Amino acid sequence: MFDIQENLKNLPDSPGVYMHKDKLGNIIYVGKAISLRNRVRQYFQSSRNLEPRIRSMVSQIAEFEYITAASETEALILECNLIKKHRPKYNILLRDDKTYPYIKITNEKYPRVIKTRIVKKDGARYFGPYSDVGAVNRIIDLVNGSFSLKKCSAVSFPDDFKPCLNYHINQCRGICSGKVSREEYAKVIGDVKAFLSGHNKPMMNSLREKMMAASDAMDYESAAVYRDYMEATAALSETQRVVLHHDTDMDIVLPALGAETVNMVVFFVRESKLVGREVHEMENSQDVQRKDLVAAFINQHYGSMPNIPREILVHDVPEDKEALERMLSLSAGHNVSIMRPQKGEKRALADLARRDVLEMVKTIDQRAANARERRNALGQEIFDVLREMGAADGVYDGREFRAEAYDISNTNGVDTVGAMVVYEGIRPDKSSYRKFRIRTVEGQDDYSSMTEVLSRRFRRVFDGDEGFSVLPDIIFMDGGRGHVTTACAVIDATGFDIPVVGMVKDDNHRTRALVYRDKWGGGFREIPLKEKSILFKYIGTIQEEVHRFAIEYHRSVRDKKAFVSVLDEIKGIGQVRRRALLQHFGSVERIKAASADELMEVPGMNRTSAESVWKYFHPDSAK
Repeated sequence: MFDIQENLKNLPDSPGVYMHKDKLGNIIYVGKAISLRNRVRQYFQSSRNLEPRIRSMVSQIAEFEYITAASETEALILECNLIKKHRPKYNILLRDDKTYPYIKITNEKYPRVIKTRIVKKDGARYFGPYSDVGAVNRIIDLVNGSFSLKKCSAVSFPDDFKPCLNYHINQCRGICSGKVSREEYAKVIGDVKAFLSGHNKPMMNSLREKMMAASDAMDYESAAVYRDYMEATAALSETQRVVLHHDTDMDIVLPALGAETVNMVVFFVRESKLVGREVHEMENSQDVQRKDLVAAFINQHYGSMPNIPREILVHDVPEDKEALERMLSLSAGHNVSIMRPQKGEKRALADLARRDVLEMVKTIDQRAANARERRNALGQEIFDVLREMGAADGVYDGREFRAEAYDISNTNGVDTVGAMVVYEGIRPDKSSYRKFRIRTVEGQDDYSSMTEVLSRRFRRVFDGDEGFSVLPDIIFMDGGRGHVTTACAVIDATGFDIPVVGMVKDDNHRTRALVYRDKWGGGFREIPLKEKSILFKYIGTIQEEVHRFAIEYHRSVRDKKAFVSVLDEIKGIGQVRRRALLQHFGSVERIKAASADELMEVPGMNRTSAESVWKYFHPDSAK
């Protein structure tokens, strides 16, 4: 059992991110702290001063984890990444998913320095992200003013082009006047890159001298401006090791050796951001060298993964590194490198991960024991359900059960789809999720749609499809007696003996019980979940997940159909132009709002096709 009070004593007095988890190990809250020890302890003191939302959250905390960071800024950005990935129940979530700002040096003939919140693969150089938006704005002003950079977005300048005010007040070099060569400007941009990369000592010395001179002259307003520039420079000089400045996905694989258990910890870097970690317990691994542990884990873990990152960072390089790389590259369809970083941002990120693993080792054995206890408790409650149904007997042997859950989604009987999610014990096995586009049912008929989904699922077993070959120990239907009857009819026809239960909801749309068919006495029986706390939480999680998966698939089908049908009705717009329009504008709404001239800028479009699109969306104006 995870002892919260005992683990509170082991918290480090350092910056980091903490994650509160419920009885099933689901992350319900992510927070950041200057001192993990002080912040996390506050949740478990007197609850009288806590607001109701936080009090409700604390009542559900069964354990917590943490990831250490080098600074509060790192913790803040890591918190942002983890919230976006896990979307915890008790965090306040932004609807627009706003991100931290970057400083961007554009990929133009004469680059500009601007602020952006969107990182693209456009050849530009990005610095950040930064948590202090005000510091970013001041730095951009400082850089543009100190280096006299081009500020306008124009990329070409006719002979009669007149310089703007910035040129006349010496805030721009006058690129438009033709007096600055590209080579000379590129050298200045190189100095800007060096400054933004952290080589800011010359600039800091210059700002300090100007501040002191302004202060001596009693020009305190100017002195305050230089002071703000210095503070902004210091704020932005903190190394952001939770985000890389390139777009390669990578994993960091490190062993965590406890007194009783051996675990491998995987840190995930996706779209240049550190977004989380997973811990995998290794069996039969005592007295094995670290590099052999790493080799065995990489071989088994990544050998069966559908998506393998291009880089795997390690501290202990396996002896058969080249053979592993060849095997993974062949499986992934792209080059995969296993390396120990020696310098730069990858080394800094790997060091951050190693420090976190060293902290994790202090409690790794207890975490492993708590995870086993949680799995066993759930397994026992599922076994009790199977035994009550007559599908199991004897004593629970400690194994994990494989569960499948199904749901149907449509809009008034249109674009009907089915969804199947799979859980291995507590954890979802997302590689086994399946989607079904309903083909034989017209209108809103959930029972017939479910019959089609289950029939196709089990037909694939007889067809020898390996993706469907593993049968579940139990099937959960998102519905009551009618859905159970439908599923049992299909399974009876296959000859398989798979227990089926329905997840019955109360008037508040929360699962209150499981319903199953009594195969001896006839009729149906219910199993209340009120006294089965872990199973109650588990069923709720499965129900939410299969519902989410079904709705997302239905929306994608519906939206894709809407996009294609609207654009396909326009004369002169075929598949190539349709794809180009959507790629350029991002949505039909933006295409609709574009002018004919803007539509002509899309590759493959001409005046005739652009006017055809514009007239389609503006029939009244076209008359």
